[in-house]
Amino acid sequence: MCENNKMGLAIIERSWAMPSHETFSILPIKKLIAEELGNDFVDPFPYPFKRDALEFLKEFATESVQNLAFDPPYSVRQLKEKYQQAGLSYETRPTYWKNLKAEISRIMKPNGTVISFGWNSGGIGITLGFKIKRILLVAHGGIHNDTICTVEKKIQSRLQ
Repeated sequence: MCENNKMGLAIIERSWAMPSHETFSILPIKKLIAEELGNDFVDPFPYPFKRDALEFLKEFATESVQNLAFDPPYSVRQLKEKYQQAGLSYETRPTYWKNLKAEISRIMKPNGTVISFGWNSGGIGITLGFKIKRILLVAHGGIHNDTICTVEKKIQSRLQ
């Protein structure tokens, strides 16, 4: 398992792998998940999509989840396409992403770990009580965007 360096700064790593629409099958990402989350984690966007992630997250009790993998479609366009394909209604306003992150903050235990996947390293964020521990950049070569994996720990309880 990768730990912060002696100064408490996040560690940034870079790897290369072929892209896949099944993020967790990409070898460096599969390894990261095993190291940081193990086999027991909540996935609000399992492939293929069968239900709305926000409604799914609302079913969990406050501070009841230790590990979570947050791998949403990386853009509003992708969310719309994937949800339409699954016959789900979709939300395209920026507040949808804000609400997803707020629900994740609510359900995560203190010291719980979230790995966020996407085209940026924003993660869940310090304003919701999380601190970045590790960032893995997975380059896919050519015209493909990197997959950015942001590992965060919940440092603040909602109950404080």
